[in-house]
Amino acid sequence: MTTDDPRGRILDAAEALLRRHGPDKLAVVDVARALGMSHANVYRYFGSKTELFGELVARWLGRLEGPLAAIAAEPGPAPDRLKRWALTLHRQKREKVSVDPEMFAAFDKAAEMARPSVAGHLAHLHAQLTAILADGKAAGLWPGVTEHSALDVFTAISPFSHPALVLADGATDRSAQLARVIDLIDAGLRSST
Repeated sequence: MTTDDPRGRILDAAEALLRRHGPDKLAVVDVARALGMSHANVYRYFGSKTELFGELVARWLGRLEGPLAAIAAEPGPAPDRLKRWALTLHRQKREKVSVDPEMFAAFDKAAEMARPSVAGHLAHLHAQLTAILADGKAAGLWPGVTEHSALDVFTAISPFSHPALVLADGATDRSAQLARVIDLIDAGLRSST
């Protein structure tokens, strides 16, 4: 819990209530009540329920981004980093579904109401992929990298990380198949001119 930061305390309380009641029953007045404050005080920090949901979703998705950003930024061969990045994303999504499926479903529904937060998350993932691919091109490994490659790669691996597909899949570990897909992407980028 973030005790010194009022916004953090509000987000902590909202997350706990979201976990308990789901997004449809989460009300700003309930968040305020849980903190022993007026709902007007919550609105001082978040202008609307939508804004509160947006921050909740951004914070939740931000927890996924840290390890991925570290892989994207580290030195080392781009093909190895791309594979670890994709496998880490797949593992994270599977863990979110299998460890806490109710919370995953609640955040997935909340994300529908917080499209800008999801768009920001996807932009971060796109930037990370772009960096890895640019490193591979600069090293002469992937002459086929273009301005569209990051989006193309993300599209190719999305069946392994898209929340709805992971949830529908029952969080099945498809790491071996994903590794083969990354190997195909690597081979294609190496042979393209």
